[in-house]
Amino acid sequence: MNWETIFTTQRVGQEKESAGPRSGFQRDFDRLIFSSSFRRLQNKTQVFPLPGSTFVHNRLTHSLEVASVGRSLGSMAGEKISREIGDKNGDSYEFYKYELANVIAAGCLAHDIGNPAFGHSGEKAISAYFNDNAHATIDGTELQSFFNEKEWADISNFEGNANAIRILTHTFKGRLVGGLGLTYTTIASILKYPCEATAIDKKFKHRKKYGFFQSEINAVHAIAGKLGMQREDSDTVIYQRHPFVYLVEAADDICYSIIDMEDANRLGILSHEVVKDSFMHVIKCLDASKKEENRTLEIYKKIGDMNEKISYLRAKAINLLTMRAAEVFCDNRQKILEGTFNDTLVDNIEGSCGALSELMKISNEKIYNHDTVLEIEIAGYNVMGELLSLFVPALLRKRPGHKDEKILKLFPLQFTEFREAESAYKKVLNAFDLISGMTDLYATEMYRKLKGVEIPQHR
Repeated sequence: MNWETIFTTQRVGQEKESAGPRSGFQRDFDRLIFSSSFRRLQNKTQVFPLPGSTFVHNRLTHSLEVASVGRSLGSMAGEKISREIGDKNGDSYEFYKYELANVIAAGCLAHDIGNPAFGHSGEKAISAYFNDNAHATIDGTELQSFFNEKEWADISNFEGNANAIRILTHTFKGRLVGGLGLTYTTIASILKYPCEATAIDKKFKHRKKYGFFQSEINAVHAIAGKLGMQREDSDTVIYQRHPFVYLVEAADDICYSIIDMEDANRLGILSHEVVKDSFMHVIKCLDASKKEENRTLEIYKKIGDMNEKISYLRAKAINLLTMRAAEVFCDNRQKILEGTFNDTLVDNIEGSCGALSELMKISNEKIYNHDTVLEIEIAGYNVMGELLSLFVPALLRKRPGHKDEKILKLFPLQFTEFREAESAYKKVLNAFDLISGMTDLYATEMYRKLKGVEIPQHR
């Protein structure tokens, strides 16, 4: 790969880019902001149940904050790379100097757009339905037998990252060609795991999960080919990561590792002192000169409001992590470009100074296993599993019964490709399209109505 050829303004589903005052990458950001898929993140769980009397982060506020950090990372990395480009009047210089920040910010907005309701438990609930019912029969055929090996690997291990690529690139029925019509560059920046489901190998960071469904494999080939992403295997679809992925990933890692602690403090799950000490530990580890640590403590003591004290320390910790992540990216940029950097920027920081180890230990023990978090995860399993138990058999039966036909009429027009599709895989993907787009509230309401817990009222 080459720094001067790994970006393009070419868009999915479009041959020409319209002219105007906004760059193609600014358009990506704007299209995402105004998309219904992005707006629905407002009512999707990040970690803690929604809504409540105390405001905590949802997927939308998380994505906006990640985009803010990502823009800073893109700006710092772009500034460094632009200095090394000889032609200061060329497109490459202009891109890294002014546009990389827009690409990373847009990628950060999109990074969670494929996640279903109920946080990560929603993903696991979808997977669990297929694994638990693999040998259940529909029209005398076992569920797993409807699919080939690669298709079953997709649907029995539902992945929000892969679903994001589908939402951004797939031409849904009655909709514009090419999904949101984003640039190849922005989509490549969120292709965190550029391999298919059968290629998962946890020894490699870029293969810890999979990044696209079989249905979007041609779009991935087109993006990878245009941007010069190197294919690693001729039989299985595996690509090296695009360099910009590391910046989007780091912005996400930085935000969720810090923000969850702040939310837990506001909810009374973690004490002020525990969160303060955790954030100060991060600041101390990253502040080699110790000047920042002393100045931070001085300002912290002058703040009277307890929540504001934590917010201030959170901001300082994120700022230091962001600057260090940009340094790691720039220091390892040749390995990243060559595809030999088998690490993440934040893991690399952690390996050198251990800044986040204590913080993550507390999060795992006190936050992610808190009763309210476990309750929403269990609810997600029930709601998502029960909805799939209605949708999937109705989609796969050769002759849907009266009840099945009623269920199928609930699918919006854009998710009705199943009416023409002969492939069971494509039909089930329509169930994914419908259920993964639901917010926590909408999924719960539909579950209650379809299971008879609540009788629907006229609207």
